[in-house]
Formats: sequence, C-alpha cells, structure tokens
Amino acid sequence: MSRLFGTDGVRGLANGPVITAELALDLSIAAAHVLGEPDRRHGRRPRAVVGRDPRASGEFLSAAVCAGLASAGVDVHNVGVLPTPAVAYLTSDMGATFGVMLSASHNAMPDNGIKFFAEGGHKLPDSVEDEIAERMGQEWERPVGAEVGRIHENRAGQARYVAHLLRTLPNRLDGLTVVIDGAHGAASAVSPEVFRLAGADVVEIGTDPDGLNINDGYGSTHLDRLRAAVLERGADLGIAHDGDADRCLAVDHTGTEVDGDQIMGILAVALKDRGELAHDTLVATVMSNLGLLQAMERHGIAVVQTGVGDRYVLEEMRRSGHSLGGEQSGHVIMLDHGTTGDGVLTGLMLAAQVAETGRPLADLATVMTRLPQVLVNVKGVDTSRVEGDAGVQEAVREASSVLDGSGRVLLRKSGTEPVVRVMVEAGTHDEAEDTATRLAAVVKERLAL
Repeated sequence: MSRLFGTDGVRGLANGPVITAELALDLSIAAAHVLGEPDRRHGRRPRAVVGRDPRASGEFLSAAVCAGLASAGVDVHNVGVLPTPAVAYLTSDMGATFGVMLSASHNAMPDNGIKFFAEGGHKLPDSVEDEIAERMGQEWERPVGAEVGRIHENRAGQARYVAHLLRTLPNRLDGLTVVIDGAHGAASAVSPEVFRLAGADVVEIGTDPDGLNINDGYGSTHLDRLRAAVLERGADLGIAHDGDADRCLAVDHTGTEVDGDQIMGILAVALKDRGELAHDTLVATVMSNLGLLQAMERHGIAVVQTGVGDRYVLEEMRRSGHSLGGEQSGHVIMLDHGTTGDGVLTGLMLAAQVAETGRPLADLATVMTRLPQVLVNVKGVDTSRVEGDAGVQEAVREASSVLDGSGRVLLRKSGTEPVVRVMVEAGTHDEAEDTATRLAAVVKERLAL
C-alpha cells in the first residue's frame, strides 16, 4: 500500500479520492492521539493551532479538522487564513502542542492538503507521520462533557506574526518601492502589511483572494504580471509568493527574475559579513546551480548539498547547526528566525539588503553567475538500475570529462514514477542541451522498461 503522507503532508484533489472531509476528520483524530499523548501523560489538555490558505475547499476541510481535534479532547486555536510559516511560528509562540495547516502550496485551486507541525513548529519526521496514518480508524475512547476540546476563533495570529517578522529585520526599508504578488493566497494580507510597516512603498497585485483564484496567473510560478508591474511603476524590486507563502522569488528593477539560488547567495554573503552565518555554511540541494557553488567558494562560504526537497535541507540544517539553507525554487530557511521556509521573511531580508547597501537588486544578484541549466525527463525507464548500469555511468563520466569543471551532470531518479531526470549545466545553453539530449538517449536505450 502506498504511503499516505508525501514529502509535504497529504495532498491531492479536494473532495476527490483522497482529500475529503472524512479524511480530514479521521486524520485529525489520529493526530490528536499521537501528537497529544505527551500532554495527556502529564495531565494537560493538548492545544493545536489550525490555519489554512484561502482555497474554497479549505473552509470545509478546516471545519472537519477542528471538529476532529475537539472531539478527541484537543483545544483548537483556529487562526484562519495565514501563511504556512505563520502557523509554524504561532505553534511555537503560543506554546501549542502541535499545528495543522491546510494548503496545497503552489498547486492549482482544486487541490488541497493537510500537514502537521510538531511542538515548536517543526515538521514531523516520517516515522511520526506513519504512526498517525496507522492510528486512523482505530477504536478510541471518546471524551464527554467538559473533557471535549474547545474551538477558539483566534484572529490575533496575524498581528503576532507581523510583529515577529518586523523584529527580525536588520534595518528598515524606507525609500524602497516594492511590488508584492500574493498569488491570491495566504500572504495576500500579511505581506503588504509588513512591508508597509517596515517603511516600503508597496504596490499590490494578486492580493484579492476569492477562494477560487489562488495561484491563477499570479505568484511565484507566474512572474509575467509581476515583471510588468515592476516596470510600469518603476519599482526597486518585486516579490512573488506561492499559495501558502513558504517560498519567495523576486524580480529586479529591470524585470529580470532573481531565483532562489541568487537569493540564497545574496543572503549568505550578507550574513557572513555580519558574522551571523553559522559555520560560514549554506545548505542547498543538488539541484542548485553550479554558479552558486562557485560563488560561495569565492566568498569563503562552504556549501552542503542535500537531496531535493526543503524537508531534506531542513533536516541537514537542524542536524549540523546551520542557519541558512534552501532551494532554487525559492524555499529559503533561516533557522535563526523560523522553523520552516518563509517567503515573507525571505522577501523582507532581500529588500533589507537592497535598502542597507543602496545597491540595486540587479547588482546584488551578480554575486553569482547562473550557468545554463537543462533538465530532460526520461520516461518509461527502470529507475532502480540507474546507479548500476555500466553504460549509463560511462556516459555520465564521459560527459563530465568533456565539461571539465565548467559544468556538471546529474541523474536523479523519481521516487514516484518510472522517470529519470537528466540535468546538465554548461557554459552555454546549446552545450547543456546537446549533452542532456545525448545522455537522455543513453538512459532511454539502456533502461527502457
């Protein structure tokens, strides 16, 4: 049987085969039993923070989650529509036993998802998620009378989160004009508010959620409208969030995209210069551009690479005591200020660096030179044979030898489908594309099912 939890909670078509009101109810009851057990052993009633993004389906799903938790004896603080990192922060700040966020992040509106945060606002390890899944449907003793949980409609969470974000800023943003694209998502109110309070002149787009328009032509996966708004208003920079605002991409004053690798490079150098980059190390995934690794080496910053996925970055950061990490996609984690990727925090820190240095974002982004990167998905192949096939490995060695340090080759097998991803970086796009195409042909020939 396939695992219920994916890399970031349980996600799928809302009211479809998986993400139903029944699942939300059963899953929350199981989570109440697993995550609330330590409190119950000490004679305390568990408390949970529950938030969501603005999707229409989040209304009935959050109602089911709150009902399930309360029926299992958990007091619920329903904080309403807030970013995922805000729910993680409030879980810690309010001393809650655990947190629940309903969101499908950058997915289209029909999808939704449910994810949990442990005490302190940390993501759950796989073993705890599996324990929750195993507890679903089991018999349990229902509390009655005064022992049932209470549901509190807590709308003070946004103010607490905004105050937290403002406390993290090293300097104000006075004099900057910033366009904020909220993706009609969870940060539509929070992000413009905190940027204004920090001193910026804010232009808003994608900040009018109606439950149906989340990620629809706006946000970090659709930057065209942000580019146009930055150019039209003569803004210093633009910030784009995804639906639950755990990621951030940017555009500079010329409308050029600044991706997660560049953002990490800018922040890593700034933190190192202030003596605030733990171990002078950045944590990134194997998909980060080689240009980032080269730039960090020039600045005396080590780079630790992990598998693809912000949860693996976070695990490495917590294990080794590093303070900054993230992904090319714009998930940036600053453990000195939060427990998960935070797109609003990232955007604030990026803008603060522009304000403090007086340098345009386009100039700051030259900290690294992005090598052309080509990704080819080879479908219908036996992924289990990638490492052991002599012909594939020889082709990889030959391609790497030709690039001779000026590029790199990476083969990744999908964990969910018969696909091998061939990624090549090189000095020119044509060279990267030619190399990737040749390697993909070898993979297809050697590993075909």
